[in-house]
Amino acid sequence: MKDTYRTITKPSEEILYKEKNSKFFGYVFPIQNEDEVKDLLESIKKQHHSARHWCYAWQFGTGQNISYRANDDGEPNNSAGMPIYGQIQSFDLTNTLIVIVRYFGGVKLGVGGLITAYKTAAQMALESSEIIERTIDIIYGLKFEYKDMNKVMRIIKEKNIIIVSQKMELDCFIKISVRQKEAENIKQVFDQLYGVSIKEIDG
Repeated sequence: MKDTYRTITKPSEEILYKEKNSKFFGYVFPIQNEDEVKDLLESIKKQHHSARHWCYAWQFGTGQNISYRANDDGEPNNSAGMPIYGQIQSFDLTNTLIVIVRYFGGVKLGVGGLITAYKTAAQMALESSEIIERTIDIIYGLKFEYKDMNKVMRIIKEKNIIIVSQKMELDCFIKISVRQKEAENIKQVFDQLYGVSIKEIDG
């Protein structure tokens, strides 16, 4: 099972692509949810308030839980959003938003010309981005009594498990992060420990 994904580390530099007097400004952003998309689009629209079109595509999630959207923003159907989204797929990325802002230069490009222009601008924006590979992680919560602390911590150390947060009182709670492909094994190890309960939780 594939338990890695590719995404970008930070917003890209602005790129500019010109075609027959039209200007296409390209931006790439890392995102985690749809609410972030709205905020980023608002800021781009403020920055380019006199532009004609703000076309975009995004994708987030991994495996079976992928969401995506492509928006032509007034350009002919599928001439902007889908060519942009095609580049997200071509670079095998997720948790990524691409926005291409178009200033119309007075010369119509036709649908074929638009598809090429939006695709090229999106590609240039991605080429100027830092792309990294990340692991898909499962978050577990461990509950146990303070007296069982040593045996829990010994396993965490042996297996190089990442501790996300911890609360050490009479009743202890540790949140851990485990790579997806190792998750079932780790769960079984803790399941076999007397006095320790483990269950998957949201990050």
